[in-house]
Amino acid sequence: MSGALQGVKIVEMASVVLGPYAGQMLADHGADVVKVEPPGGDTNRNLGPSRENADMSSLFMGCNRNKRSIVLDLKSEGGKAACHSLIKEADVVLHNYRPQSIARLGFGYDDIVKYNPNIVYCGAYGYSTKGVYGEKGALDDSIQAASGIAMLVKEMYGEVRYLPTIVADKTTGMMAAQSILAALFHRERTGEGQQIEVPMFETMAAFVMTEHMWGKTFEPPIGEAGYVRLMASHRRPYETKDGLYLAVLPYWDNHWLTFAKLSGHPELAENPDFKDMKSRLQNINASYKATGDVIKEKTRQEWLDLLGDTNVPMMVVNSLDTLLTDEHLVSTGFWQEHEHPTEGKLRFSSPPANLSKTPASIDRLPPRLGEHTREVLAEIGYADGDIDQLIEHGDIFQCTNI
Repeated sequence: MSGALQGVKIVEMASVVLGPYAGQMLADHGADVVKVEPPGGDTNRNLGPSRENADMSSLFMGCNRNKRSIVLDLKSEGGKAACHSLIKEADVVLHNYRPQSIARLGFGYDDIVKYNPNIVYCGAYGYSTKGVYGEKGALDDSIQAASGIAMLVKEMYGEVRYLPTIVADKTTGMMAAQSILAALFHRERTGEGQQIEVPMFETMAAFVMTEHMWGKTFEPPIGEAGYVRLMASHRRPYETKDGLYLAVLPYWDNHWLTFAKLSGHPELAENPDFKDMKSRLQNINASYKATGDVIKEKTRQEWLDLLGDTNVPMMVVNSLDTLLTDEHLVSTGFWQEHEHPTEGKLRFSSPPANLSKTPASIDRLPPRLGEHTREVLAEIGYADGDIDQLIEHGDIFQCTNI
């Protein structure tokens, strides 16, 4: 493995998306992420399309590249001892168990810090243990509901709905990765490890209210919560004359003047309701509607030709399928294809950040369940005979179908 985190060893005790997504981001940057799975494996191994092996589903592979998988039964003495031995040599523990569940297994921070006092220990779960929800479980949908996202959709479309993406899991995963990096930097300077709590609810409340605090930023409030531009019913991609769609946003004053001039509607620039950004914000729904009415007059290609080289922000509207063939992403090599030894040719997105000296990369493909159990245990001093005995007792599992 190469990258900025080469030499950092992370024990990931996580399943579904939140923890594995965080672990994958760190693995992309070169960390040695050892994924500790229960005998049945990460629950996401069986979620989504798969080829010959049902435990290698699309969703699992989207969150688990660049990792090694070992299977330990943490309820058995042998599995528990093996995991403790692994953590003794680790820099980071990352888990998304509920706090009380990880403590019952004997892998809470207070347990681990006794034998690895400099560990960076990150627990990512639903709600902070400081609050009354501290023992509740959580999934992405429940956090979208609690953080106001589902109700924001109602404000726009008249129905309480979840976003069709696991935004809470992935956003909290990024927060977990960021927090681990900050803690590693602190340890590099001081030698001190620490415990990190990354709760989904608090992460998403901060995420949503960054812009939506609005008038309630002030105490007493000087207006309602909710960024008015984002709440406008006509804020949407615009349909063109040929039934295709464009995202067009003549946002700043210079954008608006260019749009008014080139579209053949100079009256838009002269309208007192739209004369400057402040006026357009006060009349935001009318501004969006006027823009949409103008866009309807030309085909998508005509607008691309007319505004493509101007300062007006504009972009085609991709579907999930056309995103895979988007000319920009293709030109940057964003979509990578790799040949997996058991799953055949696979497609992955590249790590999105570009580091000039220590670029992230895809060096390992998603592991089979328990693919690296023997390899990892041998690295921490287990003899072949001891490993065989643990396999025979069912304390650990080694995949042989590779």
